[in-house]
Amino acid sequence: MAYFDAASAAPLHPVARQALLASLDEGWADPARLYREGRRARLLLDAAREAMAECVGCRPDELVFTPSGTRAVHSGVAGALAGRRRVGSHLIVSAVEHSSVLHAAEAHEAGGGSVTQVGVDRAAAVDPAAYAAVLREDTALACLQSANHEVGTEQPVSRVAEACRAAGVPLLVDAAQSLGWGRVEGDWSLLTGSAHKWGGPAGVGLLAVRKGVRFAPQGPGDERESGRAPGFENLPAIVAAAASLRAVRAEAAAEAARLRELTERIRSRVPELVPDVEVVGDPSRRLPGIVTFSCLYVDGETLLHELDRAGFSVSSGSSCTSSTLTPSHVLKAMGVLSEGNVRVSLPPGTAAEDVERFLEVLPGTVAAVREKLGAPAATETVRAAGPDLVVDALGRRCPIPVIELAKVIGDVPVGGTVRVLSDDEAARLDIPAWCEMRGQEYVGEEPAERGTAYLVRRTS
Repeated sequence: MAYFDAASAAPLHPVARQALLASLDEGWADPARLYREGRRARLLLDAAREAMAECVGCRPDELVFTPSGTRAVHSGVAGALAGRRRVGSHLIVSAVEHSSVLHAAEAHEAGGGSVTQVGVDRAAAVDPAAYAAVLREDTALACLQSANHEVGTEQPVSRVAEACRAAGVPLLVDAAQSLGWGRVEGDWSLLTGSAHKWGGPAGVGLLAVRKGVRFAPQGPGDERESGRAPGFENLPAIVAAAASLRAVRAEAAAEAARLRELTERIRSRVPELVPDVEVVGDPSRRLPGIVTFSCLYVDGETLLHELDRAGFSVSSGSSCTSSTLTPSHVLKAMGVLSEGNVRVSLPPGTAAEDVERFLEVLPGTVAAVREKLGAPAATETVRAAGPDLVVDALGRRCPIPVIELAKVIGDVPVGGTVRVLSDDEAARLDIPAWCEMRGQEYVGEEPAERGTAYLVRRTS
């Protein structure tokens, strides 16, 4: 079985396993106590904090450990906003942040604060000028991920940090995806991370808050972790997290070069091997091990199941793999195809042979899924008066509306239109994306008696 979902959780690094087992024997006592066992535990905790701070690029007393990366984000956002409440309650986030950041923004807005969401281009990158343009006198905090978790695009953190610093606004960087590859460049103010993203154990997050940043921890007070992360520290997991981060950093340069070659092989060969595919994300400014592509006319859930049966664990941002039936907020913000979306995220140590086998298996797998969807239950097609067609795809889910559009576009003359009726949220993203891929004109959408009508004009 080839595990290609390291962006969700990387396999436990051997060094993490060794450190975890060793510290279970040595680090079980309360590090706040003064007796021998407590002092021994405290030495382990201090050593882990120093090692982690060195990797992050901050002082040890600026870094605390949290029960998860999500908790680190929530604590960081809430504490920074509370610390600057006299300035204002305006929060800035990008449209492609991890859900933990967006959920924190929703909670802030529900509590009476204001939120500005900065859009991205089709590669998922923000424009630093867009961040600078929305900074206000009442802006309390700005948030930006170091690299995107779904498509791997690296963000211009340094330039955004410069704009924020000039305006006197702290910048919180979610570095969960990139921290295993190196420090985050730029004059950031707060930073968060999660150990299971770099091969450490789950249940360990980190929050770094630079000296001079106004910060007011929220919730009941606690004497542990500077009052910023209450509760007894999971010392064995913390020690393992620090040890594994140092280990992966020592291997990062060589492994990054190797994984970049493998992902570039996937990026270039998938469009050659599989027709009607859109590779998404920045082609050069991206993390070493992530490559994402979307396949037209494919049910994402079925595709993932078939790849799993073939021995490959991958993930997807398609709406048809989600219980909400809405596409990934990242793909939606990018304006790219969502159906048949596949994210391949290679863990360190991935064998080139596994990538080659994936490229051998993928074309047949996609073709088989498309064949299954090639003869769906009849979709009502009604010829309108004149050179137009109406396709009733109401009640049909991704990718059926696009499949039915593709079937009938040739039935109208050049200049004629196809009106696709759909109540599937993914159609709002996938029909315009199909038009761009096929060289047809997307006219827009309009309300319908049920659902929405999407208008496409045939241009070729």
